[in-house]
Amino acid sequence: MAKSSILGFPRIGAQRELKKATEGYWSGKVTAESLLETAKTIRAENWKTQKDAGVDIIPSNDFSFYDQVLDHSIMFNVIPARYTKFDLNDLDLLFAMGRGLQREGVDVTALEMVKWFDSNYHYVRPTFGKNVEFKLNSTKPVDEYLEAKAQGVETRPVIIGPVTYLYLGKADKDNLGTEPISYLPKLLPVYAELLKKLLEAGVTDIQMDEPCLVLDLPENVQAAFKDAYSALAQSGLNLHLTTYFGDIRPNLKAVTDLPIAGIHIDCVRVPEQIDEVAKALTDSQTLSVGVVDGRNIWKTDFSKAIKTLKTAEAIVGDRLVVATSSSLLHTPVTLESEKNLKEEIRDWFSFAVEKATEIVVIAKAFSGDSSSEIADALAANAKSIEARSTSSITKNPAVRERLAKVTDADKSRKSPFPERLVAQKKNLNLPLFPTTTIGSFPQTKEIRVQRNKFTKGQITAEEYEKFIEKEIDEVVKFQEEVGLDVLVHGEPERNDMVQYFGERLDGFVFTTNGWVQSYGSRYVRPPIIVGDVSRPAPMTVKESKYAQSITKKAMKGMLTGPITCLRWSFPRDDIPLKDQSYQLGAALRDEVNDLEAAGIYVIQVDEPAIREGLPLRAGAEREDYVKYAVESFRLATSGVQDSTQIHSHFCYSDLDPNHIKALDADVVSIEFSKKDDPKYIQEFAEYPNHIGLGLFDIHSPRVPPQSEFEARIAEILKVYPAEKFWVNPDCGLKTRQWEEVRQQLTNMVNAAKVFREKYSS
Repeated sequence: MAKSSILGFPRIGAQRELKKATEGYWSGKVTAESLLETAKTIRAENWKTQKDAGVDIIPSNDFSFYDQVLDHSIMFNVIPARYTKFDLNDLDLLFAMGRGLQREGVDVTALEMVKWFDSNYHYVRPTFGKNVEFKLNSTKPVDEYLEAKAQGVETRPVIIGPVTYLYLGKADKDNLGTEPISYLPKLLPVYAELLKKLLEAGVTDIQMDEPCLVLDLPENVQAAFKDAYSALAQSGLNLHLTTYFGDIRPNLKAVTDLPIAGIHIDCVRVPEQIDEVAKALTDSQTLSVGVVDGRNIWKTDFSKAIKTLKTAEAIVGDRLVVATSSSLLHTPVTLESEKNLKEEIRDWFSFAVEKATEIVVIAKAFSGDSSSEIADALAANAKSIEARSTSSITKNPAVRERLAKVTDADKSRKSPFPERLVAQKKNLNLPLFPTTTIGSFPQTKEIRVQRNKFTKGQITAEEYEKFIEKEIDEVVKFQEEVGLDVLVHGEPERNDMVQYFGERLDGFVFTTNGWVQSYGSRYVRPPIIVGDVSRPAPMTVKESKYAQSITKKAMKGMLTGPITCLRWSFPRDDIPLKDQSYQLGAALRDEVNDLEAAGIYVIQVDEPAIREGLPLRAGAEREDYVKYAVESFRLATSGVQDSTQIHSHFCYSDLDPNHIKALDADVVSIEFSKKDDPKYIQEFAEYPNHIGLGLFDIHSPRVPPQSEFEARIAEILKVYPAEKFWVNPDCGLKTRQWEEVRQQLTNMVNAAKVFREKYSS
């Protein structure tokens, strides 16, 4: 019988227990012992859930307090010197590297954070200093394996493979020019030491995650796999090389004939790779076929999954494992608590707990189990798949008719940027080095309480509106006191930058507890696109118009762009992503035009996910994506007059300046505070329009002094024209405390004034 396998499980807890405990620890309300106990409870529940479902291969070491890549950096002693000079305990070291720390004489910024491939999960990038000394700092994978074993659960530890770990890293600022993959010979003995300890603990099999194999790898990185796995195979463990999110075939030669036990491939994303990969295996190697989607929430079509497995079986016979496509980290924990979804729609979904059952049913059905239990499950699944495919909920003829009439003129501004700039200068009258924020201000407990009361019907719409106006009053007054030039209304009415819009667009549904980890303790509850998208009424105009009415300064309207709405939702899998993107662009166009008509002449349409959505390999698919991503944004923003200034924002990705240039936004703001390579500034030096490189890390409570702001601005101005530069934070301030924000923005604005005076004279 084919074995069933899960590559990783959500670690947040069914009720977000990890978030509450972690943030409690940061605030001093929860002890380290209590936080560790919460983590232990979550791990135990995860293992039990998978065992009770009947899963054969259950992962361990898939838990993390912040990020699994950061865990590996600490485990292998890849810790920049700025963190080691303080006597921090293990937890505080982890959190200082992940989010920065400023207290009791400690003042250190966080490491760079970027997207995990094309997902909305963020990892902390390994950063290799000149004097890095690899050693085994912890035995976390061993400890968690033994912890599971003590609970009666045999697990397969998950380790990030050495090639992916190095390839995803970067040289620290004291080590620029060093290619991290060059450290492989020094790192491999530490991996070998870890594997030896796992073997001694009773481990037989290891999941070695090497997802970099789905990227365009240079020859030296491809060659590194032979050196790495020839060395690690000497451990005596069965090493299962795991890829996901893409196609391994262009790098297949790098792993052919390696001394490994088997390979996992993502056949949800690229089912076409089965034949070539299967034929490249030796007679003793297994093929793990990912047929249950680890990235989305739709029920698996059992008949389609079994057909895919039959294709593989024809080549590898019984050397087959039935698996999730990737870790289930990217899905909510369970449907069990979703009582408010319409039953017809709820029946279409499957979260992590439900996917554990799916993978077992598929494995049994594929292996010939003809029991009534399996037959009933197959029949129920077929009924659900058919019901969704024929549901009227998924289709809106008016939306499709509108998109069919869109022309190229609808996707271009009326005039080129130099002409628009003249009109905008006259309309807005902004100073040199204009200051602004990215949009959100702190979401206080009072805001969350009032929003919750309104949602539950405990206060009236009029009472809630008055409360929101009071919050806007305070935010506008605060910005005027600090001295910002372009203001925002602070977004007190918004729960999340995508959810808020999804709730006001037709075609979306929402969960009650469908939380997914984005990074650290930042969890999101992605909307779910179930049908064609349209805008039935204005979404943000009332609040922005009110905010503009109480200030003489320019008020910036805030919207989330079509690609980000798409990528930060769970998208449909029954129509192309391209079609969904254009639908969102058309809906947002109506909102942009209504904002302008209401007297809002600065409008920011954020696209932080535009790089995230980029196909992982160069080629036709990537070219098609760039075309429709750009066109969707321009469809949303091109209906305004030249005198209205369109902004956009980007963060936490390896951005391509050419893609951003193609959007033709008048002003872009880009996360920059964690970038320590001078070449990054140079990449955007030729940007033809205006730009703001973010000057402080909004994910950290740290307050940079004014001198630090001045130093960063001075560095930027060595390569970027002063007349084009805006001064702003990295991202929105939603997660910060008010006192931090006041100090951060005061220092930022004062630094801008220094340069304004210097350049104006």
